[in-house]
Amino acid sequence: MSRVLAADTGFSGAASDDVRQRNLPSILFGRRETCASLCKRVARNSAWSYERTFRALRHESCFVIFALFVHACLAQDGVSVSQVEPATTQNQLAVNWLYGAYIPKDAPIVTLDGNERYRLFIRQSFTTPGIYIKTGFFAIHDQVRDSPPEWEDGFEGFAKRVGTRQTQFLLQNSFTSLGNAMVGWEPRYDRCKCAGFWPRTRHAIARNFVTYDRTEKHLRPQLMPYVGSFGAGVITATWQPGNPDYLVKGYQSAVTQAWVGSLINVLGEFAPEITRKLKKHRE
Repeated sequence: MSRVLAADTGFSGAASDDVRQRNLPSILFGRRETCASLCKRVARNSAWSYERTFRALRHESCFVIFALFVHACLAQDGVSVSQVEPATTQNQLAVNWLYGAYIPKDAPIVTLDGNERYRLFIRQSFTTPGIYIKTGFFAIHDQVRDSPPEWEDGFEGFAKRVGTRQTQFLLQNSFTSLGNAMVGWEPRYDRCKCAGFWPRTRHAIARNFVTYDRTEKHLRPQLMPYVGSFGAGVITATWQPGNPDYLVKGYQSAVTQAWVGSLINVLGEFAPEITRKLKKHRE
């Protein structure tokens, strides 16, 4: 079960030593300076739109999260892999409220049957809060951008945006789950069996673009999340005002899947270390 994905990593121990030698606190401090200057610019220039401010803060937040990954995980370089645990429902159908379906590092990757795929879909789409949190985040983003403007910025407009986003993500989950079931591809994110920050980061990003087939040994293009995103974007565009271009809406949804999916995978990969750091800090 030690599918370490050596081809995915391509990093040596020397590369990890170089990362340790970098002055990470100073790098993070430099980005804090950037955040401060950003706030000053917003205060001085009231003409900045909500959309530009949100986009800039989103990029800053992504870097802060990335810096937390570095701080939490550089100490993990060279750690040996633990013994593989037996397959259970708990470790094969695990769904986190933030980063979705995943397979723990110490659990085997076992092919799901039709019933297990259905149960996983229900968890991802209805019985865990992740999809609702995602809906809320994107609906607030649309509300701030006043997109589409015909819905205005009141409560009624916000309700329409929430309903549209919820439908979009439910359709996306449905198309993705159905497509993976038809071809027998792996729908879950498998945490890397490797050690080291950069190999694990490379694995997490790669998993947004490739996945295992039904043998759980051979990699295939990760097509279904993008097909699902595109289809959901096209369908939900049919009732949006302003006669939007359906293909453009589908394309935008697929592009969003590329960066959001990669970020979520990285978060899911390093979640155990981040959780331990936060608990230790509270104590």
